[in-house]
Order: sequence, then C-alpha cells, then structure tokens
Amino acid sequence: MGMIPRICLVPRLSGVGGMVSFQHKLAAGLTGRGIEVCYDLADNPYQAVLVIGGTRQLAGLWRARRQHIPVVQRLDGMNWLHRLPSGGGLPRSGLRHFLRAEYGNWLLSWLRTRLASHIVYQSEFVRGWWERIRGPSLVQSTVIYNGVDLSFYTPQGSETPPPDYIRLLLVEGSLMGGYEQGLQAAVELAKQLAGKLDGTEALQVELMIVGRVPAEVEWHWESRLSQVDPEKRVKLTWFGLVGHDQIPAIDRSAHLLYSSDVNAACPNSVIEALACGLPVVAFDTGAIPELLAGDAGRVAPYGGDPWRLDPPNIPALVDAAAEILDDLTRFRLGARSRAEAAFGLDGMVDAYLEVLLGEKP
Repeated sequence: MGMIPRICLVPRLSGVGGMVSFQHKLAAGLTGRGIEVCYDLADNPYQAVLVIGGTRQLAGLWRARRQHIPVVQRLDGMNWLHRLPSGGGLPRSGLRHFLRAEYGNWLLSWLRTRLASHIVYQSEFVRGWWERIRGPSLVQSTVIYNGVDLSFYTPQGSETPPPDYIRLLLVEGSLMGGYEQGLQAAVELAKQLAGKLDGTEALQVELMIVGRVPAEVEWHWESRLSQVDPEKRVKLTWFGLVGHDQIPAIDRSAHLLYSSDVNAACPNSVIEALACGLPVVAFDTGAIPELLAGDAGRVAPYGGDPWRLDPPNIPALVDAAAEILDDLTRFRLGARSRAEAAFGLDGMVDAYLEVLLGEKP
C-alpha cells in the first residue's frame, strides 16, 4: 500500500470570517478524498504546506523548504483602508491599528518573496493588485476562486422572495472599520430604487442587512431614513450576524444581493448568493466583474476613484438593479448557472490538489 498523502494547513484558524470558512471547507474536501490534514509544521511527515494568508511560523516554513516540501501561499488582497485620511487629513485608524495593518502587509509580502514556492491568488484582480504594488511573483502562480457546496447553497428550498415588495439583501461579516460607506450606498440604492419602481404600495423596498452592525449605526440610519423618506417606501431590517447554515435560506428569500465591499478580493457572500440563484448587483471594483459573468448579475461603473472611496455613482447602480428586476427569472437562472460553472467546491479542491500535490482530477 502507498503512503496516504498528508497536507499541512497553517495557521490553524478559528472564529468567523472568509479565511476560517475556506480552511474548514478545504480540510473537509481533502479528508473526503482520503487525504490527511494537519495544522502544525512540527507534525511530520507531510507532502505539502498551504499557508492561508500569513503566519509567524517562519522557522517551520524554512525547514519545509530545505526538505524540498512545496510551500504554497494563498493570497487575499492587502490592507488599504487604514491608509485613507479622515476628514481632518489624519489616518482614519488609530496608530496601533495602522501599524498592525502595515505589519500584516509586510509579512504577506515577505512570505510571497522569500518562502513561497507557489502562489495562489483568489482572483485575477488580486494577482494584478499584488503585481502592481509588489512586483511579479518570482515563482509560479495560479488563480483559484473560492468554492461552495452546490448541494447546500442551492435555489431548492421553501423560501421565496416577498410577492408584494422588493427585498434587497446586504450580507457582510461586519460593517465597521471603514466599511460603513457600503451601508450608506445600500440605503441610497434602496431609496432611489423605490422611487424608480414608482409603485403604489407604501412599502416598496426592504433593505435587509445581515452582519455585525453597532447599535449606534442602526439608530443613525433609522433616524436619517425617517427624515429623507417620509413616505416610508424603504424599510430597514437589521438581521445581525448569522451562522453559515442560515445563509441559503436568507439568500433564497431575497430578490437581489447588493455586494457593498469596495475592491473585494473574492467575496464569499457573492458566490453563495449565485449558488442559491440570487442575482447580484455591485460596482465594478475588485473581483466582482470576474465573478458576475453572463447573467449572474450586473455591475455599474463606480464613477470616482474607489481606492480613495470617492462618492459612488448611485444612479448607475440603480439602473443595474432595475435591469435585473425587470427580468428576474433570467438572472436567477444565470446566477445558478455561473455558480455551477465556476464556483463548485469540488472544482476548488481539485485545483488546490493540483497545485499542492501535482494531482490532476
């Protein structure tokens, strides 16, 4: 009998977030193929290492490289919001957060340049970003999109969108720390979309926000909306942070997902929505144009410089959303078709196996 392949995934991640979800899904996919997984570089033997982002276990990675064990680095985007000035010209984050963000960028770049034997970028956008800022990688690189279980994230379910008003969904892990502008754009999108639809119902658009939002932010937007929307054509529903097991039902209950993250690397919320047959509308920043091929959704021109968080072109976003709502059945089918073609979990695991072990499906 041959030796069972073994792959080391570092660092071991816990909590919530995209990297945690990715590590869990990949580990499950590998063990399902009969491949063992470990999370400690001292836990020999293993045939390959996958570094998810960055790690401080530099000595262990050096040892693996000296033993001619492949060290593959999976790269997200870089920290960048901390560099934007606030209204007073000062950094929008405190000094401690600024230094932590800069150190994170340095560590990722150092690993990419000095230790990795292969780079996996989450999207073509991410590859272009790294090469523009840090130069082309000195080793081979591959783009592998995130994947989801297409039998779990599926249009099949009892949930359906409301028949008498539009439910616009916003799903983010957190809408804090520089991401508040996404919520501002979502509220404005809902308000202008309600006016464009020009229906007769008192409630035309519900904006359902799923994610961590501070209580004071909720109060601010409820108060502001009551002033700018006296006809109450927009309703805000604060759903809070939910588990991954609840996302498919939530996605199936909406008409449209607005992806608010600017310059996103490869947002899981978009891929999960597409798999559930939920079309997506967003600005044309980051990896979004790559993900929304065909009739999976529509992108709108941002209008300003997204790297400076200039005010976006909301009317263009409204037009894109209205185009989807005018032919929702076609876009729902297009969303699921795109997910089946590009974002299946099995395909993602196959691609990583080829990079890590040289195994082709």
